[in-house]
Amino acid sequence: MRKVFRRLIRSQVGRSIFRHGFPDNPKDQSLVMTSHFLSHIHPVKVKKHGLSFTYTFGLGGLSLTCFLVLVFTGVLLMLYYVPSTERAYEDMLNLRNNASFGWFFRNLHRWAAHAMVALVFLHMCRVFYTGSYKGPRKFNWVIGVFLLLVTIFLSYTGYLLPWDQLAYWGVNVGVNLAGYVPVVGDDVQYLLLGAKRIGQDALTRFYLLHVVVLPAVLVLLMALHFYRIRKDGGISGPN
Repeated sequence: MRKVFRRLIRSQVGRSIFRHGFPDNPKDQSLVMTSHFLSHIHPVKVKKHGLSFTYTFGLGGLSLTCFLVLVFTGVLLMLYYVPSTERAYEDMLNLRNNASFGWFFRNLHRWAAHAMVALVFLHMCRVFYTGSYKGPRKFNWVIGVFLLLVTIFLSYTGYLLPWDQLAYWGVNVGVNLAGYVPVVGDDVQYLLLGAKRIGQDALTRFYLLHVVVLPAVLVLLMALHFYRIRKDGGISGPN
């Protein structure tokens, strides 16, 4: 296996990816980590405390895992769901009762969303408790706050999509609360609903936010978040 890996690295394809020989000494191992993107996302050295599970509890990684599960299950649900006030609820029933494993993927999507909100919140509590937001990591803490807000809003926008009574009145309460925001309350409410009341325009806008806009914003913020962790020297030490 080692010989096959050496041969792969020395091939034209391998050189275009790794740009170095087989990393069998500390210098080449460091150069490998700084010469191409796939390895550059991992630090050359890892701090000892960062290897302790009880320091981070893997909350950041678990949050990312939930997001990947949500993307996968969300794409599958989109194959059956149509954002129409006339079809949305029937599509949910058809997905639950007729589609193969539809009930499983819908529940997996729902529980992964709940878990992601809880994990991101607990991750921020851990960062605050260990003082990891101090020093050069203050900007990354701000990014984390925005990640939490986008995660909550993603969960909220998905709440309307089943178009049942629980979703309708839950979103109705939230949108009415948004209308009481000083100065821009009415504009925010109209931006969400697209009309004076919850209807087709609101469902379309919530669907667009849930499957396109907010996931794109979340991916961008996550990439920036991981980049800052890498540039700030990896996982912060206990303070």
